[in-house]
Amino acid sequence: MAELDISTIIKEKIKNYKKEIRKTSEGKVISVSDGIANLVGIEDTMLSELLLFPNNVYGMALSLEEDMIGAILLGEYSSVNQGDKVLRTGKITSVPVGDELLGRVVNSLGEAVDGKGAIKTKTRRETELVAPGIMTRESVSEPLETGILAIDSMIPIGKGQRELIIGDRKTGKTAIVIDTIINQKGKNVKCVYVSIGQKNSTLAVTAQKLIAHGAMDYTTIVSANSSDSDAMQFIAPYAGIAIAEEWMSKGDDVLIVFDDLSKHAVAYRTISLLLRRPPGREAYPGDVFYLHSKLLERAAKLNKKYGGGSITALPIIETQAGDISAYIPTNVISITDGQIFLMTDAFNSGQRPAVDSGFSVSRVGSAAQTSLIKQLSSALKLQLASYEEMKSFSEFASDLDAETKEILETGEKVMEILKQPQYSPYSMQEQAMFLFLINENMLSSLQLSEMKKFKEEFLKEIHSSKSFKFYMDVMKNGEKLVDSSKDKLKKQLTSFIERFK
Repeated sequence: MAELDISTIIKEKIKNYKKEIRKTSEGKVISVSDGIANLVGIEDTMLSELLLFPNNVYGMALSLEEDMIGAILLGEYSSVNQGDKVLRTGKITSVPVGDELLGRVVNSLGEAVDGKGAIKTKTRRETELVAPGIMTRESVSEPLETGILAIDSMIPIGKGQRELIIGDRKTGKTAIVIDTIINQKGKNVKCVYVSIGQKNSTLAVTAQKLIAHGAMDYTTIVSANSSDSDAMQFIAPYAGIAIAEEWMSKGDDVLIVFDDLSKHAVAYRTISLLLRRPPGREAYPGDVFYLHSKLLERAAKLNKKYGGGSITALPIIETQAGDISAYIPTNVISITDGQIFLMTDAFNSGQRPAVDSGFSVSRVGSAAQTSLIKQLSSALKLQLASYEEMKSFSEFASDLDAETKEILETGEKVMEILKQPQYSPYSMQEQAMFLFLINENMLSSLQLSEMKKFKEEFLKEIHSSKSFKFYMDVMKNGEKLVDSSKDKLKKQLTSFIERFK
């Protein structure tokens, strides 16, 4: 009986047996050095395909030649040697995405590096994707408030915009983007901060500041620091934009910061030269423009049909001695929708943020401002341009007429108003109040030396005094001030200035 049962089982197994043919492509490492592996035997590999090396080391195919494939090795690659077998995975390089990444620090592969355990997500997204097409987008019209008066008033940023932040080393570029991330608290905007080529200690300080201000709850940090390989620094921005795209596809607004793309270009140049790609202008490969354009084009404002989400990109570029006409700055300026230029001289003289209102521009312009801020800031840029012009002439003049003196004095007070301490973003109502003072020329009776204390007292007054509560509520919606409200507000402010003096 037992034999019958066994034979029946065997016959059943044979009857139901299905022969499966599993095809695998296997290649061989012919050379490996500096994080680059040259391979043969897997001619059908796709560009950016993930390749599997021994000991679970992964690489990415980056150079497809007629007789050889060049791959960059990701993560720890010291165990990869000449003669090792390499397998195709058939998958394009991807990263885990989703809300599980909020509040976490990850590397370029989406793996946790903050010591809080592995991140378990249900979804992955390819790092290399085609940017949204024209028909899926709509024009930028909604402001993304940075909380920085000098930027929101003169160089407004809209949701879906790409605004370059450019300046020399140590001019406060990172400070602007960190303040912008902090200012998104309670505004339903998710943030991705991509750190490229920075020191680990610098990133640790940044993370602590975000935690201290409650900003890590809606922020993901993608870290590819100076201690990481060039390959990890190269793919970090693409990992960051993939994480952001998942939220955008679900209708969310996302802010992504690339800090900075100068170091990203250097990492790519290193990889390209190791892959023996021909260098171009200033020893950069000729396709470095494509490198950044395919990244930044993925920032967009989608129309309602496609969910209405957005990615606002703030790439950072470091210049050498203020040279914005150099190769990489020129490239990124031509890709983005405007730039915020930071001046070394202004920064060193105490003007923080050191925004140059002359070189800085937003090509979206006032379309990304509320009606209120547009109304109150319309003449500010022109006023500062006049001040800068008079300032340069006055350095060579011994005697100045009354009109020139007035322009210089007013300009200095306006510059003092535009000074803003780090980690202290202003609300829209606070910005509107400051702009109203400037617009109505109400600073003339104050001394320059009094301006710092005046700003402190003014901020306390508009929040604590019942007389200003009505105007703060009116300004909350961002609608234009009517003449009757302007007249009453001017009387209230005049009264406060008299009491302050």
